[in-house]
Amino acid sequence: MELSNIEPQIIWKNFSRLNAVPRPSKKEEKVIAFIKGFGENLGLETTVDEVGNVIIKKPATAGMENRKSIVLQSHLDMVCQKNNDVNFDFETEGIKMEIDGDWVKAKGTTLGADNGLGVATIMSILESSDIPHPALEALFTIDEETGMTGALGLKPGQLAGQILLNLDTEEDDEIDIGCAGGVDVTITQTYTAEASKGQIVRLEVKGLQGGHSGMDIHKGFGNANIILGRLLYTGLENQNIELISIDSGGLRNAIPREGVAIISVRNAQEFIENVTVLKKEILEEFATVEPGIQINIENSTSSDKAISETDSKKVILTLKALHNGVYRMSPDVADLVEASNNVARVELKGGELKILNLTRSSVDSSKYSVAEQLKSVAELAGMNVEFSGSYPGWKPKPGSEIVQLMEKLYIEKFTEKPHVVACHAGLECGIIGANYPEMEMVSFGPTIRGAHSPDERANIPSAQKFWSFLKDILANIPQK
Repeated sequence: MELSNIEPQIIWKNFSRLNAVPRPSKKEEKVIAFIKGFGENLGLETTVDEVGNVIIKKPATAGMENRKSIVLQSHLDMVCQKNNDVNFDFETEGIKMEIDGDWVKAKGTTLGADNGLGVATIMSILESSDIPHPALEALFTIDEETGMTGALGLKPGQLAGQILLNLDTEEDDEIDIGCAGGVDVTITQTYTAEASKGQIVRLEVKGLQGGHSGMDIHKGFGNANIILGRLLYTGLENQNIELISIDSGGLRNAIPREGVAIISVRNAQEFIENVTVLKKEILEEFATVEPGIQINIENSTSSDKAISETDSKKVILTLKALHNGVYRMSPDVADLVEASNNVARVELKGGELKILNLTRSSVDSSKYSVAEQLKSVAELAGMNVEFSGSYPGWKPKPGSEIVQLMEKLYIEKFTEKPHVVACHAGLECGIIGANYPEMEMVSFGPTIRGAHSPDERANIPSAQKFWSFLKDILANIPQK
């Protein structure tokens, strides 16, 4: 069955059109041109601001002119992750999709439903001729996944809407009214690399679930970087190690699924025997939550140079000491992660070390508390630390008019209460709200699973539910 044959057909048609366009974060030129052309072909006022955000304006339908104006907002970029055995170029190829029961997924890559389904939904409203709505501004931001630079670059005065509907939430029974802020923590150092003196061993971790480093951080999933660090640390108990290379993890906002370390040791067989004991323990620890985990420890060869035993020990101890996962649960909102860190990427090559982290928190002070803890550990090991890309959280306003309206409509339509929540992901509402403090904001969307991993999939019945709910919201927006 083709996507164009499932309901709502208009959304899946536009999602297919969108997914034919490459749109990695920070490389959105093609999708910016696509959305700009889409708006212009509809005869709607379309602009691209200086950072690349696309704004398309559509007048109110007849009889809706006196309602509060709306901003519909989603981001154009997508997280680009693939399985190691998949040959795919995110910069030149469109996503290859398939239907699996009630789910739409991609073939070995991320699907781009985050936030492509939101984009496709807005496109569907813009091209509709029979859906009642107030005056609309469609805001398509760029680079949400790796820096929020689109939202950060949006200037005051570009929007006139009184209510912003962000379509970037991944549970269809949730109305999101708050989110975490974040900061990138980058650790670097350069070491002298020389010919290694021992026998070569290769350590590999793979088969982990991965996932969203905000929404999934509390689920206890394995982190390939942390597991590699544990294995290397255990190896230090019996002999010195020279690190040759580490290639583990990927994007800051994705929990690392796989990684490889190449090392030199005096006695490879002894090292493998000792670390295999921990390997068995780790497999038992993660048997329930990570049924696909694989750990391979084997003799290998390498002609690359290694850093010294002393420097290697500093790197291994740092990997062991860096905080990963939940740092603090919110004392104010039940079951909400307040602060966390994702040790996202570890790369060592030719003596050049880089460790990428994404620290999140709904409270600025605890965000920097986590970041400063990482900085302290790294600086004790003589490494350099940089904070960048900081963005604010979004403070909940549960009593706002739009939240009350959506709660009422949801109960009437689905005969149950929605979950009004704050989330640990980084939504753009907080950033946009800094320049538009009077704008009411809410986030919602269809159910998506496995975001930021090749297991990403979108639920078909949920998309139908979301589309129907959105149309009801637009039809019932209050008067000015």
